[in-house]
Amino acid sequence: MVQPDGEPPTRPTRWSDVRRLVPIVAGVLVGALVTALIFIAVRDDGPRADASSSADDAGTAMCAAVPVADQVLPSIVTISARRGAQAGTGSGQIITEGGYILTNDHVISVAAAAGGSVSVQYSDGRGSAAVIVGRDPSTDLAVLQASDAAKDYPLIGVGSSATLRIGQPVVALGAPLGLASTVTSGIVSALDRYVPVPGDGVTHHLIGAIQTDAAINPGNSGGALVDCAGRLVGVNAAIATVPNAAGVGGGGSVGLGFAIPVDLAKPIADELIRTGQPGHPTTGLQVQEIPPAVVEATGAPSGLFVLAVDPAGPAAKAGLKAGDVITQIGGEPAVSSEQIVVATLTRQAGDTLELTYLRAGQSATATLTLAAP
Repeated sequence: MVQPDGEPPTRPTRWSDVRRLVPIVAGVLVGALVTALIFIAVRDDGPRADASSSADDAGTAMCAAVPVADQVLPSIVTISARRGAQAGTGSGQIITEGGYILTNDHVISVAAAAGGSVSVQYSDGRGSAAVIVGRDPSTDLAVLQASDAAKDYPLIGVGSSATLRIGQPVVALGAPLGLASTVTSGIVSALDRYVPVPGDGVTHHLIGAIQTDAAINPGNSGGALVDCAGRLVGVNAAIATVPNAAGVGGGGSVGLGFAIPVDLAKPIADELIRTGQPGHPTTGLQVQEIPPAVVEATGAPSGLFVLAVDPAGPAAKAGLKAGDVITQIGGEPAVSSEQIVVATLTRQAGDTLELTYLRAGQSATATLTLAAP
């Protein structure tokens, strides 16, 4: 397999720890073939463009890729992140004046610690240093700023993921396997997927993800998924691969790629640019899943055990206490602590979340109002 710049992929654990991912994919996608798939993060491999196209996306079998490439590639960058001996590359797009670049968090996370550095390369071969403006590991998004403000390059046109339709043609742009300015085309295969992608010490939650068969490979991470008018509709983030004979996932595209919808990504990017923080609301809860073995052995209720409650947080104001067992979240059985995380990622401060819980054998329901962090 071609390796970018002759360097090993950053964070090899994301590639090697694959056996434990099989149950995750089986829970996300249904079908005999799909249960053999494993998710890996797509990683390691750069004035606003006038988006225009005569094609009707919904009624066209494939985008006219040549004009899309001509229009969009100047807005795409190849990203290199490094800290010590660790290095890797990915993709991104210039989204806001001042040289702000949207990408995936896992592309630049290696450079986030002390001693790390980031640089970007434009489609014409020129390069620039960059700094990390803000990160949101939960949704696998990050924003960089090029030191030269990317002043000679256009912003990518921004579309909407809300209007996408299954079967609609799309184009993916980025630097797979370190091969800058690569363009592939395909269709929207499915919408509204939830794909949890394990990282190093964090789970990236791809919520409402766009599934596409446009070829996406390691290095496309953070790059653009655009419609036939060249408008950004998603940020490529993950792929599925089929295990090889040894039970380890392969590294290439099998026609199952996933992108973060732009309607989720753009507001988070704007907040990262404005404050440096994603701004997700908080519940004020710390919970832990009750293992099935404990439930079976002790007869304890299944659900999420409340470890701690912030005395001034939303959970405490809703009446929850440490020791309670949450049995339902928004009317659904509480089976994973990730449900709490996803609930905050899909809501804003001031929104409510209904929780059913047990205390001393008695069931009760609380309406929790999410608060700003």
